[in-house]
Amino acid sequence: MSMLTPPGMGGKYRVTGAAYPRMHRPRRRRRIVFAVLGAVVALALLGYGALQLIGVFRGDSKRPAAMAAKDCTKVAKAGTAGGARGEPAAAPKASPPAVALPQPGQITVNVYNATPRAGLAKAVGDELKKRGFVIGQVGNAPADFDKKVTGAGILLGSPKTDKAVFSVLGAQLAGATPQTDAREGADVDLILGDSFKELTKKEDADKTLALLAHPRPAPAATC
Repeated sequence: MSMLTPPGMGGKYRVTGAAYPRMHRPRRRRRIVFAVLGAVVALALLGYGALQLIGVFRGDSKRPAAMAAKDCTKVAKAGTAGGARGEPAAAPKASPPAVALPQPGQITVNVYNATPRAGLAKAVGDELKKRGFVIGQVGNAPADFDKKVTGAGILLGSPKTDKAVFSVLGAQLAGATPQTDAREGADVDLILGDSFKELTKKEDADKTLALLAHPRPAPAATC
């Protein structure tokens, strides 16, 4: 009998050899432990997601906006405090300088009709004259433009024509396209196209000119 055999035990319980038998823990328990841990982690993630959704539906999504407002307030207070300490504070944006626009009486306009409608050039010329423009020639458009202008109209002037002249005359007809040719005079042609319906209302044209003469400052940046 081996010395490893407990007293009183023999037969099939007899242990032979000079080494102890190796004892292995069943692997089934390890799998169970891992499965339990995985289930706990999954439940924790589901619970966290549910809390986030509940927060959104309760209105917690407004918190970032409130925090941003607080940050803006802090920035404003910091600027005020800096000014109180004598540090240079952000100066308000100054209004752009006024723009000197030519008066309608300083612009000579030739009105040409590039459409099949009879009498259109004269009617438009008379209206522009009422608005103070100097009217030059009135009649059908030259062959290069007759029945070939699909837009509302074309403003045709010299390459040296001041852009402000185009702006003042263009305010009377929305959609008119400025162009230049080889002329040397200061007069400007208004060539009426197929899409022309009527001149811009005088009140609206005057508002446009006022904005051109006195540009508004760019809006201040917001937080």
